[in-house]
Amino acid sequence: MIDTVGSNTLVNACASTKYRGAVAACGLAGGMDFPATVAPFILRGITLYGVDSVIAPIELRKEAWERLAKELDKTKLETITTEIQITDALKISNEILDGKVRGRVVVQI
Repeated sequence: MIDTVGSNTLVNACASTKYRGAVAACGLAGGMDFPATVAPFILRGITLYGVDSVIAPIELRKEAWERLAKELDKTKLETITTEIQITDALKISNEILDGKVRGRVVVQI
């Protein structure tokens, strides 16, 4: 699972991850706190990975983008993508922070 929000949304991602699953955290729009316990990590063997998108070397970034271009099934990406208008951004942002949105949201500008 990939979480781009942090805070309570990251907690929910960890809580809903299957046994021995992994969560990649790559954003903090919802906050830097982590209001949870260690229970998912101990009882179900969950792993939390932090994704560095700020100071990662350019070589690593290029490799990541190349792998995404080759390995990502674009039809699956389309099934988890919702497009919205900029006028709906505030509404959807609240839903994201409340953990009610799955997949990705693309804002048409």
